[in-house]
Order: sequence, then C-alpha cells, then structure tokens
Amino acid sequence: MAHTDDEGDERLAAEGEVAVARLAIDSGDLTHAADHLADAILSDPQLPELHEALAELCAAAGGPAAARELFPLDGEVYLGTVACRAHVEAAAGDWDTAVGLLASAIQYEPARPWAHAAWLAREDLPALVDPDAVAQAVARAAGALPDPLPAELADAVRPFEEFVRAVLVRNGEHALLLAMASGLTRRLGATARAVELAERAHRSAPGYLPSVMLGNALRSDGRPEAALAVWEAELGREAPEKDNSSSYLAVDVAELYGALGRPADGLPWLDRVLATAPDHPKAAPARYGLRHALDGDPVHLLGLADHHRAHPDHEYAQDLLERLSHREPWLGMVSGTTEATVNVLHQVLGADGTGRDTEIDCTASAVEPPSSLLAVHLALPRSTVSYQSVGDPDPRLPLTEPTTRIWSWDGTDPRPAVAPPAASSAELVRATAEIVWPTIPAAYDHAVRLAGLPLEELLGALVHPPLPREDDLGRALLAHQPELWVRAVQTFTCLGIAHHRTDQPWEGSERRRVLRDLLLGPEDWVVEAAGFALVAIGWTHPDTRADIAGLLHRRLEYGARARRSRVVTIQRSFAALVLAAPWTDPADRDLARRLLAEEDGRDTGGAASTKDTGNTEEEAAVEPSAPQRPEPRPGLIRRLFGRS
Repeated sequence: MAHTDDEGDERLAAEGEVAVARLAIDSGDLTHAADHLADAILSDPQLPELHEALAELCAAAGGPAAARELFPLDGEVYLGTVACRAHVEAAAGDWDTAVGLLASAIQYEPARPWAHAAWLAREDLPALVDPDAVAQAVARAAGALPDPLPAELADAVRPFEEFVRAVLVRNGEHALLLAMASGLTRRLGATARAVELAERAHRSAPGYLPSVMLGNALRSDGRPEAALAVWEAELGREAPEKDNSSSYLAVDVAELYGALGRPADGLPWLDRVLATAPDHPKAAPARYGLRHALDGDPVHLLGLADHHRAHPDHEYAQDLLERLSHREPWLGMVSGTTEATVNVLHQVLGADGTGRDTEIDCTASAVEPPSSLLAVHLALPRSTVSYQSVGDPDPRLPLTEPTTRIWSWDGTDPRPAVAPPAASSAELVRATAEIVWPTIPAAYDHAVRLAGLPLEELLGALVHPPLPREDDLGRALLAHQPELWVRAVQTFTCLGIAHHRTDQPWEGSERRRVLRDLLLGPEDWVVEAAGFALVAIGWTHPDTRADIAGLLHRRLEYGARARRSRVVTIQRSFAALVLAAPWTDPADRDLARRLLAEEDGRDTGGAASTKDTGNTEEEAAVEPSAPQRPEPRPGLIRRLFGRS
C-alpha cells in the first residue's frame, strides 16, 4: 500500500526512535529504550521493527512481567506508554488488562490503528478473557467515539469490534457485554444488529443501561418513536429527579421530542429535572434549545451564552449554542449583501475567463454603501462605478456629528478619509478576519488579538481591506464573493475596536465613542460591522446592554424612515442584527421583524438569504459594461443588467 507524505514521515520518525531504542537496549539503559519505543508507537503503531524491539526489551528486562515497570501507569500517563504496556501485558498473558489498555488507547486517539494488533486477532483469545472486563473495555473505547464513525475511524476500530463480536459468540447472554457491544456496533453503522444486541440485553436484564442502549440503537435505526417508548417506560419506573443518571435520560427524551418537531412535548421532562436540580449541566441548556425550536427567538441563544458564563463547566451550553448559531447570519457568520453593484460583480465574476485585469464600468441610479466599491475593486481593481443620484435622506450624511470619519465624498464618489494601516497591522487583520465563527462570544474573544493595534490602524483597515488570505477559501472569496471578505475584515476590525482600552469604563470609553460614531455614520457596511461589535459587547458584558439597545434603536429607526423614500440596502441585515440583540426594546424587535418581512416580500427570491440576489428596483438601474481586456481595448459596450 502506498503511503501519503505524512504517513511516510511518521514511519521515518518511528524507525528513528526504534533505532535509538535498540542502542539503549544494547547499552543496558532499558528505561531510556522504553521511552523511545513509547514515542515510536505513537508515530506508527504497526511498524514491525517496533514490535521486534519491544520483544527485545522484554527479554532484556527478564521477561514481559518484569518489563511492566518500564511502562508505568501511575501518575501522569503518556499515551505511547499505555499502548506499549498493552502489548507487554499481552505478551505476559494478562489478556484482560491488555484489552483494557488497548481500549484506553482507542478512547484517546481513535484514528490510530491500535486495534490492528496480531494478538487481538488470536482465535483462542475470546476464551481467555473475562466478559466483564471486555464489557468495561468496550464502554471505555466506544464512549468517546463519534456516532456514526467516519470511514477512517471505522477502519481503525473495526478489528476491536470483530474481537468483541467473537467474545459474544461465547458469552451471548451477558447483558452488560451485549449492551456495550450494541453501542460500538451502532457507531460502525450496523444499526439493525445494534438493535438486536440491545434487545437481547434488555430481555436478559431490564434496567437503566440496557434501556438507554436500546433507545439509542432504535433512534439510530430510524425508529425514534420506539426509542421514546423504551425510554419513557424506563423513566416511569423511577422519577428522573430521584436518580442523577435518569435525569440525563430525561434530557435525551426531551431532545428527541425536539428532533421529532415536537419541542413542546419535551419541555415538561426538562422542567421535572430542573425542579429539583436547577444546576443540572444539561437540562437548562436543553430547555433553551427546545424553546428556540418553538419560536426561533435568539433570546434563547443569549440565554445559553449567559448560562455558560455563569456555569463555565456546563460545556453542553456552549456546544448547543454553537450548533444553533451555525451559519446563521450574524449569529455565526457575516450577513450577505443586497447592493446592485455587487450583484453585477457576481455576474461578471461568473463569466468565463474573468481575471483581476478584467474591467467593468457600472452606473447605478443612486448612491450605495461605499464599501460595495471596496468589494468591486478588491476583485477587479481596474473597474469603475458611478452614481446618478443621491436619494433622500442623504445616505452620505452621518446621523450625528461624529469625531470619527472614515469616508469623505467628492460629489457622489466616496473616498477613504483615513490612511491605510501599516503592512504589519494589515497582515494581522488579514490573519484574524473570518466569514464564519462558532458563536458571537467566540468571535469577540477571537478578535482580542487586535487589541494592541492603534485606533488609526484599525480605522484604516475598515476602508483599506487587505486581500484575502492565500488559501483555498481566500482564493474562492476573491474569485466569487469578495464582498464577504470585505464584510469579514470590517466585522473583525470593529471587534478589535471593541477591545481597545478595555481598562476604560464603558460609559465615556474611547471604544464606545468610536463604535457609536461608526454605527451612526454614513450608510455603509461599516455601520453593520460596528453594530455587530456593539452586539458582541452586549453578549459578553451584560451591564452594557441597555446603552447598546439605545444606540441600535437610533440606527434602526433611521433606516425605517429612510426606506419610505429610497432603497436602504443594509436594512435587511441590520434588522437581523437587531434581532441578534434580544435585550433591545420589544418594539424595536417587532419593527425589525416587520422590516425583514417587508424586505423578503420585495426580494425576487421571496426569502432572505446570506447570498441575497439584491433588490430588483436597484438592479434595473445599473448598467455594467461587458467585461473588457486591457489589450486590445475596444470601445465599451454598455447593456442593461439582465438583458442581452
């Protein structure tokens, strides 16, 4: 079999460690030799020379039993030591210990082929092991495995499952082994067999563990209602609040109802647990999750964030928040744009042969956010965009007289009002910006690396965004959706501003002043980036929420008034941003929902999307040229957008 470069490097590393180990054995330094073999087995568990050297070490120590002390398991234990000790125990004939240690190795590094051991495949081994010990080993190995196992993990674990299957042939009525084997088999995708094993365990010894495993198997086999019946019957035997393990099963019941689209039926189960265990690590987060499933209100996601802040050991709240925020605009990623010039840009970038030297000349009927020009020039720097009118109220004007200005205007042509950042600052912003993030608090924390940049450098990055990173995602963004990269740069730059001088109290702080100026500045994507930074501060610092709600209210109300007489391209995404701040006034949230519904009704697609196709009124007013090559350069051929 051919090895990848990484596999080849690991084999070379293992061979080097084995060579040093053999020198140590020859010199009588067995402890040193054991350390090198423990390193070698981490690199290549199947290397033949490694196992030969391990046998030589055992012989030099006076036999496998004596070699045990070379791989101690007390104190802080190294994974390579555990794996080597498993083979030493097998050589010593202590099969139960050997299997248990092998299971521990699988538990901590399941991608490694620990189970591809010759002794594990011995035909007589199933008769030599205690089924209780094997059941415990299976529980240890399977408990940490994903469900279902991806193919590469399945290949590594399969020999262990085959061994367990062989043990079951001899111990087919062992309830604990049947139940544990069901979990391992289920993870390998054999759900029907998993149900069969769990049913046998349940018939043999009805109780909590067989019921849990049977329900899990039924759920994986596409029979969730049957799983609920099993679990609810088990919970009916003893109230969940009287037994800690049963309380976790009650949470599983509640969440299965949620998965079936019946979250209201799951809530009473969680209420029962919380009535006597208000600090239960899963019940309260699960309740937020089910309530979110009922109405989709981000207030429940904020509840998860607040819960995790109060209970940092309740990791389930964080996991659930990440799952529910995943790729949701502003909650887990930058929001899309609706500017007509960006839609034209997409059309041009989708044409065959388009490169950065392609040139377009667009005319739009009314001024759009100046950051849309940043996206155009990022992808097609030779292009030009002009505007025929301004609109009323004038989107170029700030809502209040600011002390922070990043744009200036020459008629309808915007110009950056600040200098570009230094190359080192731009590179740090470039390395920090992301279009997706796990949660709002995670995005806020990620941006702390920008806290040391001077304000003028951060402000410069807002209107002089660096090119995307030179990786697959960066190249794809530049080639297809450069506006998302501009949004990412502006979003994380504003989050960097949110970390500026955090030693200053929020009221009267420089970071508040700058973010307020940007939020209430000329109509632009930076308005939303600053708004997101304020929202992130509110998520992570509850004492700022009332103040931030007032700032968001002012911008939302202005946009609602402005759209009565002109297009406000940032309206949809800003309304979504307000909804991501559930502490805002209920009237503001109602207005945001109404604006979203109205914008969706005007959109030709009929639904909001992070890849919005734009407002049709604006599209019809844009006239892009056909893409032109610099040499030779014929006269510009103008055409209406969407018409040949």
